[in-house]
Amino acid sequence: MSYWEHRKPVRRARAVDVRDIARVAVDLLDGGGLRALTVRAVALRLDVAPASLYSRIASVDDLYDLALDDALGQDSETQRALLEAELHPLMLAYYRHLVRHPWACQVIAMRAPRGPNYLRLSERLCALLARRGSADPLGDAYALSNFVIGSATTAPAARHEPDAPVDQEAAPFYASLHSAHRVDPEAVLEAGLHALLRR
Repeated sequence: MSYWEHRKPVRRARAVDVRDIARVAVDLLDGGGLRALTVRAVALRLDVAPASLYSRIASVDDLYDLALDDALGQDSETQRALLEAELHPLMLAYYRHLVRHPWACQVIAMRAPRGPNYLRLSERLCALLARRGSADPLGDAYALSNFVIGSATTAPAARHEPDAPVDQEAAPFYASLHSAHRVDPEAVLEAGLHALLRR
């Protein structure tokens, strides 16, 4: 169950602001990945007792939900693309957002994004696909999103890809291509988007 399905009502005048919780969670994830995000770590940054956070959240899963949505909402490139862009630039902006926040791909794999910023992204993506004549806008949105998320997940490996040797006996054709190819993850993404959106 996502944070937005069971939001806790504020019962105390001095309850911790959920926006502050979200921003601290993003900072912790950006700095140290999934392992860095705990209720205790957020409480320490906010200078409150961990128990006081439980007046706003149920568990660390809520912290993941809040951070995921807040990071997207604070990303000016993605927010601009949501208002102005067509499919290709929107997906490119989303990819860049995920590359800037690599933990987001891991969170998406664990928790379906249901925060307001992700719902706006889903709504815009489905609407753009429907406008292009898609017979299955939701299915096509999943396909595009999964391609972008997968591309962002593997992008960091590109730095080491040229150094990983390929056995020429096992894969001679691949080895010859590999030795001459410069890996540019964003260029690979763009080529894939062109192919997917051309159909």
